[in-house]
Amino acid sequence: MKENNQTKVVSEPPKWRLYWELSRIHTFPLGTQLIFWPCASASTLGAHRTAATFEVLALNLLSFGIGITLLHCAICVLNDICDVEYDRQVERTKSRPLPSGSLSIGSAVVFLAALTAGTLLCLSLARPSVFLLGLFGIFPLHALYPLMKRWTNWPQAWLGLAMNWGIFVGWASMAEMHGYSTVTVLYVGTWAWTIVYDTIYASQDKRDDVKAGVGSLALFFGSWVRPALSVFALIFVASLTYTGIVNHQSALYFVVSVGGAGLHLLWQLTTVDFDNPADCEEKFKSNGTVGFIVWLGILLNYARNIY
Repeated sequence: MKENNQTKVVSEPPKWRLYWELSRIHTFPLGTQLIFWPCASASTLGAHRTAATFEVLALNLLSFGIGITLLHCAICVLNDICDVEYDRQVERTKSRPLPSGSLSIGSAVVFLAALTAGTLLCLSLARPSVFLLGLFGIFPLHALYPLMKRWTNWPQAWLGLAMNWGIFVGWASMAEMHGYSTVTVLYVGTWAWTIVYDTIYASQDKRDDVKAGVGSLALFFGSWVRPALSVFALIFVASLTYTGIVNHQSALYFVVSVGGAGLHLLWQLTTVDFDNPADCEEKFKSNGTVGFIVWLGILLNYARNIY
């Protein structure tokens, strides 16, 4: 009896799917929301300070939401272009479109240019002062981040500067005339929060980072990572408290934003297993909820005063 030998053919995913994955749209809103919530919080604080109407605030948040989504996509593409050789050495990232060879670097560069143009177009609709603030957030802050792990053990510190720069952009769009002292402390606090969640994220790749010779706070803190991140979490909660006081927030804000964020971070840092990549990923993802909780308390306080 004659047997037929059959070869199993694995088809390549369509091109659009490769670009979809390269820009991380398939994981939306993960990542995007960590840029959006600080910006939304500052915008809503500004709306409270200036007694802006809900319609004005809603349009402001929608504009930022679209622009930040495009910005995050561009950041992810740039990061993968810069890290393509490193990503080939990491189990978690070696199957991505660029390190796997499914998409060329040239195609990614063209895609990056298109995403950057879209981001700048959204930003150009704002006032000149807001545009310039946003431009600084794109370059040098976001643009240089992919190189930081090659230069320092503290790449998360630079990431914190970039991820939360939208605080100044959001505040300027609503309450620029009141100066920036109110949100500068909030910016410092969210910078500390970024160090918490991105060090948890980096803990997934500790072994691969050692092999590749790149830096991260997960490696720098070592066995002291939990107490170190607890200090940064306290800085974040303290900044929320200070911001609420100087911006005349009600008890609603302190219960929801300050209390909610504090309890969530307490849960994260007491339960996270830094040697379990799956648990680190879960805890990292949960920080979108932290950002939402902070914004929700600010929004409820704003709505209470407006209505």
